[in-house]
Amino acid sequence: MMTPENTRLIIVDIQERLLPALHENQAFLAACRQFITGANLLGVPHIITEQYPKGLGATVPDIALLTPDAPKFSKTQFSAYTAEVAAALQLRQPENIVLIGCETHICVLQTVLDLRQQGYNVFIPQECVTSRTAANKANGLQQIQAAGGIVSNIESLLFMLLKDAQHPQFKAISKLIV
Repeated sequence: MMTPENTRLIIVDIQERLLPALHENQAFLAACRQFITGANLLGVPHIITEQYPKGLGATVPDIALLTPDAPKFSKTQFSAYTAEVAAALQLRQPENIVLIGCETHICVLQTVLDLRQQGYNVFIPQECVTSRTAANKANGLQQIQAAGGIVSNIESLLFMLLKDAQHPQFKAISKLIV
C-alpha cells in the first residue's frame, strides 16, 4: 500500500543544460511541476540528484523553487542510487519510491534497476520522465517494466497516495489534476 509516510520522491537530473536537449521538454517540465506540487500537498519527502552539475548546470529553477528543503546530491555515476541517496533513504526507510526525471533510458533506468535490487517498489509517472528522443523514452519505459518498475501516470499515483475522497487534500489534488 502506497502512503505519503512510506513513499519518497526522487527527482533525477532535471538540469539547466540538459533540459533543452530533451524531447517535449516543456510538457515534461509542466508534468514534473504538477506531480511535485501534488507530492508537496501530501507531504511526500523529496530527494534531488544532479548529474555532474559543473557541466550540466543546476536543477532548473521551476523544480528548485518547489523543492527548497529537499536534500540535493551531485553525482557522476548514472544511477541516482548513490551512497548519499541510499543513506538518505535509510533515514525514513520507505517501501515505495516515485522516480521522475531524465533520461528515461539511462539515469532513470539504472536507478530503477538499483532500487529494485534493494527491494524498493518503484513507480514512474510516465509523463514525468523523458529522453532526448521519444524512441529512447519508450525503450527505457519497456526496460523499467521488465525490471519490475511500475509505469503509471500522475493522476493514478496521486490518487493512490490520497486513498479516499475524505482526505483533507482531496479537493486540492483534484483541482491540480484538472
